[in-house]
Amino acid sequence: MDSKKQSVWKDRCVTEWNLGGKGIPLPQEWDWESTYQKKPFGRNLIKNPCPEGLSHKVPLDTTRPQAPPPRKPLESLGDFSGWKTKEEHLPVDTSGIPEGAVICHLPNYSWVVKEQIINLKEEGFWEELLDVYQPDICVTDWYEDSQLHDYVYELHVKLLGSDHAKVINEFSLKPKNERSETQHKWCEVSHIFQKYGPGVRYIHFEHRTKDLFVVGFDRTRVTDSTVRVQLRE
Repeated sequence: MDSKKQSVWKDRCVTEWNLGGKGIPLPQEWDWESTYQKKPFGRNLIKNPCPEGLSHKVPLDTTRPQAPPPRKPLESLGDFSGWKTKEEHLPVDTSGIPEGAVICHLPNYSWVVKEQIINLKEEGFWEELLDVYQPDICVTDWYEDSQLHDYVYELHVKLLGSDHAKVINEFSLKPKNERSETQHKWCEVSHIFQKYGPGVRYIHFEHRTKDLFVVGFDRTRVTDSTVRVQLRE
């Protein structure tokens, strides 16, 4: 590594991001050119945040189709590159059905789980910054209030150590759906990690959305997922 060249890039980072004024410790050996080019602060670290091409800025279409939509594989609904996806089928709830009653169709629910792991050092953040200064880690997500069930969305975010296993800090949210016809809209969820402790090297981001299959297929959609690392003013 060319030390003179790195010194020039280091000066750019220090000046443009006011690292000295914020009291942020700087490593002796670091690829400052790469960090400067990556512009890590304030950038969305989630890869492919809108895999279905949706935006929370566009109102949801609340009109019901004349015929129930068929069930389609998730991969046919968008480009899910960057995400690890799976489907979890929930057991059919038969509680409350009288013995001997004839039921033609029962609600069949399932969770669609999408997750990513963010490597903070690969994104341009150095250990001294993460351990001593501990910049804010801001998480935002938008899900559809789909009216399918009381609970149609979950968010789970974990700050992990270098072994990918140690949980240094975490946040989970399971909002209850109001299930009112006037509430069919995009809902925002957000959280800011602050003073989370030293040792964070990875962020595990996971959200879960509930689908329903009875005669046709109804989904809960999610979009505009973001994870940003911010320097405090």
